[in-house]
Amino acid sequence: MVKNILPAISIIFLLASCSSLKPLNFTSNKQVNSSSVTNNDPARPNPTSKTSVKFIDNISVTPETAEPPVASEPVSSKKESGATRRISVVETTPEPAPSFFGDRSSVIENASSLQLKYSVLLNTEVEQLQNHVLLEKIDEWYGTRYRMGGTTKKGVDCSAFVQSVIAGAFGLAIPRTAREQYRVAKLISRTELKEGDLLFFNTRGGVSHVGIYLQNNKFVHASVSQGVTISDMFESYYLQRFIGAGRLENSEASLSAAN
Repeated sequence: MVKNILPAISIIFLLASCSSLKPLNFTSNKQVNSSSVTNNDPARPNPTSKTSVKFIDNISVTPETAEPPVASEPVSSKKESGATRRISVVETTPEPAPSFFGDRSSVIENASSLQLKYSVLLNTEVEQLQNHVLLEKIDEWYGTRYRMGGTTKKGVDCSAFVQSVIAGAFGLAIPRTAREQYRVAKLISRTELKEGDLLFFNTRGGVSHVGIYLQNNKFVHASVSQGVTISDMFESYYLQRFIGAGRLENSEASLSAAN
C-alpha cells in the first residue's frame, strides 16, 4: 500500500514545484563579469558608467602651425602693392690689366746701348741695370788685354782695373794690390753680394786675383787669358779658387787701412 502511495506523492510534488519556477535570463560570461565588477579605485574610470571627459577649466589648446616658407624675390622684378618694381642691373666693364710686356717693351726701347749690351753679357733684364756710371767705367776698359803690373789701356792687371773702376764709379780710393784690397774690405757672405762688392781668388798663392761683382752671379775682372771680361763666379775654375767676398764701406776707412 505504501509502495503505491509514494510514486503518486512524488508526481504531485514535482508538478507543484514546476509551476512555481520562474524563467531564467541567461547572459554571456563577459556581460556578467563586467556588471559584477566593482570599481574600488577612484582614480580608475568605471568602464560601464558613462563619464564625460573635461579639460581643465578656462584653458584651451590651439595647435601651432608652421610658418609658410618665404619665397625668394626674383632678381628681375618684385611685386609690391599691386605694382611691379624692376631691378636694373648696371653692367660695368673692368679696367684692362696693365700689360707687362707692353711696359717692358717701352723700357727696352728707352734703354741705352750700354744697358742692352750688358743685359746680354750678364744674362739679366735690362731694367735691372740702373748704375749707368758703373757701366760706363767698365766699358772704358772692356776688352783691354791683361798685363802684369799694367795700369793703362795698353794693358792692365786685375787689381789696377778694380782700383780704377771703383774710384770712377763710387768715388772710393782703394789700395793698389789685390792683397791690400782684401784687407780693407769688410768680409761678407756670398748670399749678401750686391753690385760693387769685391770677389777674391787664389790663383798663384794667397789673395792673388780680384774682380767686381755685378749681377746674376757675374763679375767683371782682368783675366790673364781674356783681358777685361765678364765671368760667372760659379764656373769650376773660379769656384775652386774662391777665397771670399768683401764690401768697401767708405774711402776714409780704405785709405787709413792702406797706410
